[in-house]
Amino acid sequence: MAASSDRNPAAVDLVTAEVASFGRRLGALLIDWALCTLVASLLVADLRTNPWPQLGVFVLAHAFFVGLFGRTPGMALLRIRCVSIADGGAIGIPRALVRAVLLALVIPAMITGGNGRGVHDRIAGSVMVAT
Repeated sequence: MAASSDRNPAAVDLVTAEVASFGRRLGALLIDWALCTLVASLLVADLRTNPWPQLGVFVLAHAFFVGLFGRTPGMALLRIRCVSIADGGAIGIPRALVRAVLLALVIPAMITGGNGRGVHDRIAGSVMVAT
């Protein structure tokens, strides 16, 4: 029995983990938003008249990259990761999609607890850590 429990990765300890600062998280978000704007501008003629593709690209890209790799290009540039509280690994696409939709709503991301985790992170069971 003990051998099977050794195979499970360790949970993230929020007390000792180096949680990513608000500045780094915001910077990564701005980089990702700029990249998604560039991609969305290839899909529609004018983003000023139809901004929804920009948001859709952001949500899908965020869910894909965070779900599979634990980081988006912006997060990689600023050396932060989004990891699962349960095991410290990537959170998977379904949880990353929920996180991305809530992040797109903005308000859940602005409601943070003492450890800097927004509502979107708490619902997804994730935390942003510095790497």
